[in-house]
Amino acid sequence: MDNAPSGDVIVVGSGVVGLTTAIVLAERGRRVRVWARESGELTTSAVAGALWWPYRIRPKALAGEWALQSLSVYEELAARPRETGVRLVEGVQGETRLDAPEPWAARVPGLRAATPEEYAGTGLWARLPLIDMPVHLGWLRERFLRAGGTIETRTVTDLAEVEAPVVVNCTGLGARSLVPDPAVRPVRGQLVVVENPGVHTWLVSTDSDAGTTTYVFPHPDRLVLGGTTDDDDWSLTPDPAAAEAIVERCVALRPEIAGARVLGHRVGLRPVRDTVRLEHEVLPDGRVLVHHYGHGGAGVTVAWGCAREAAGLALGEEPAAVRP
Repeated sequence: MDNAPSGDVIVVGSGVVGLTTAIVLAERGRRVRVWARESGELTTSAVAGALWWPYRIRPKALAGEWALQSLSVYEELAARPRETGVRLVEGVQGETRLDAPEPWAARVPGLRAATPEEYAGTGLWARLPLIDMPVHLGWLRERFLRAGGTIETRTVTDLAEVEAPVVVNCTGLGARSLVPDPAVRPVRGQLVVVENPGVHTWLVSTDSDAGTTTYVFPHPDRLVLGGTTDDDDWSLTPDPAAAEAIVERCVALRPEIAGARVLGHRVGLRPVRDTVRLEHEVLPDGRVLVHHYGHGGAGVTVAWGCAREAAGLALGEEPAAVRP
C-alpha cells in the first residue's frame, strides 16, 4: 500500500542517481520535479568512466544487491545502444581471482577466469555494461520527461526550504555542505580521452605496489583512459603530469594506443562516504526527507537498485534490507 504523503516529490540533484530515482517515482504515478543547479551533462556522472562494477562503495552486501538489480536493467537497455548509451562489452578485471570477489560476483552471468591470451596476469573475463554517460544522461532525462516529470534549474542552500511533501536529497558531494555531512568527501578522478585505434575490449589493471588503477574503456569513436584516485582533492583542473602518466600506463598494457590523438581531458569528484546514506526522516512539519547520496565510484553501477529502494522510502514503504 502507498503510504506516502499526497502531492509532489522534489528530487534535488540531476546526476545519474537523482535522475534514476526521479524516473522510478514518476513511473509509479508521482508528480515529480527535479531541482538542480546544473544540467546532468555538467555533473560528476557525465565524466564517469561508467563500467558496471562496484567500486569504492559501502556497505558491500547492499551495494552488491543494488548492482545486480541495475545490471538486469542495463542488459535490457543494451539492446538499444545508440538510444540509451549502454553497450555490453567484453573485457578483463585484472588482479582478481574467481575465488576472490564479493558474493555478488558469483551471480554475474559468464564471469570466468581470464586466459593467458586475454591477460598476462591473473584476472576475470566478463561481458559487462559500458555506458556512454553523456548519451545515457540525455536518455534518462527524456525518459523522465515522458513520464510527466519536470526539471527546474534551482540552487538549493537549505533542504528545509524545499517546499514539497516529499524531498529526496540526491546531491552527491554537495551534501557535504547542504546537509551538512562532513562524512562525504571527494575522491578525484582524472581521465584522458583519445581516438580509438581499434580497441574493442575493456581492461582494468591494479598495481598495488604503485597504488594505481589503470583502465581502458572503448567506445566506437574514442577510448577513455584512466585514471587517478586522489583522496580529498577538490581540483577540477586536469593535471598534465597525471594525464601523461595515465597514457603511459595504458600504452604499457595496450601498445596499440601509442600515438592515439588526444581528444580531451576529464576530471570528476567521486562522492565517497564510509557508507551510502539511504534513509528517511520526518521533518517537524510532517514532510518526508529522504537522503540518497554517498555512492562513491559506483553511482552508475548501483543506480537502478538504489533508486528503487530510495523511492520506496519516499513512498512510505519498509526498506528492502536492514541498514547497518
